[in-house]
Amino acid sequence: MHKLIGHTLNRRRALGTLGAVGAGMAAAALSGCTATTANLGGTKSGAAGRRITVGSKGFAESWIMGELYAQGLRARGYQVDLKTNVGSSDIINTALQSGQIDIYPEYTGVIVVNWAGTDTALGTAEETFDIATKWENEHGVTTLQATPFENKNAIAVRKEFADEHGLKKVSDLKGIGNFIYSTYPDNVSGAIGYEGIVETYGLDNMELKTLSIGLNYQAIERGEIQAADVFTTDPQLLRSDLVVLEDDKKLFGFQNVVPLIRDDVFHDLEGDAPEFLNALHSLLTIDAIQALNEASAINRIDPAQVAKVFLQENGLM
Repeated sequence: MHKLIGHTLNRRRALGTLGAVGAGMAAAALSGCTATTANLGGTKSGAAGRRITVGSKGFAESWIMGELYAQGLRARGYQVDLKTNVGSSDIINTALQSGQIDIYPEYTGVIVVNWAGTDTALGTAEETFDIATKWENEHGVTTLQATPFENKNAIAVRKEFADEHGLKKVSDLKGIGNFIYSTYPDNVSGAIGYEGIVETYGLDNMELKTLSIGLNYQAIERGEIQAADVFTTDPQLLRSDLVVLEDDKKLFGFQNVVPLIRDDVFHDLEGDAPEFLNALHSLLTIDAIQALNEASAINRIDPAQVAKVFLQENGLM
């Protein structure tokens, strides 16, 4: 049974001092000690002394994922080097291929679009995972289990606005008259940017206002815009009255997270390391990752502490 208090009855504890937050996070971080995880608390046998380098990108969610990998593998006897802020998807993937890092978390849609070259909308997360896995396998990389959560672009509106206009999906926006939508400057052009949304959904009534990432939440609360480009794991969604509209034409694709491990490293993994990574990923639901992101990005708890509490409370360390 998953227990989450990042945004339920124990929220107050997650907003106090670091000591109180540590206690609050113990409940906030999905305590999922089921048959899947109960025997995966870590063991020093087998992997003792083996070195592995974990990489992560330059934002809170990736830092947390990197810490989860690194701390869990250390608990299994590995000597782990953690390299944070490695760079963009292209840069960090090059680092994996060249041996600068051995494992890192990546989004399936990034693999499919950036490297596998698929530019058509895919119907399911499973199809996206299969194409991503096939491409990685052909390039000397092993993928393990994908997370239930995905972090992708989405369109959000205030609940009051959605109720007023009967909005449930993006295509509903077509018949409401002119409205203002915000996104960040780098997301104006392209298939999933402003121009792609207008073309795919026929939203000639959608005016554009560009804002830096994060400022859209303030703008929509102040009524300066009516719709905002958000990421589906943004912790701000937990603290607002925003409604994420269904992407009924599947424009934004699927962005679940998989661990990418170079084949030579995967073949040398000892003990229960693969089982640990699969068990970890199975617990990372949208509620779980939003709570972890909230703890780090909003409550300013060190990602290392966020990851440690999650692993301990789920019997993974």
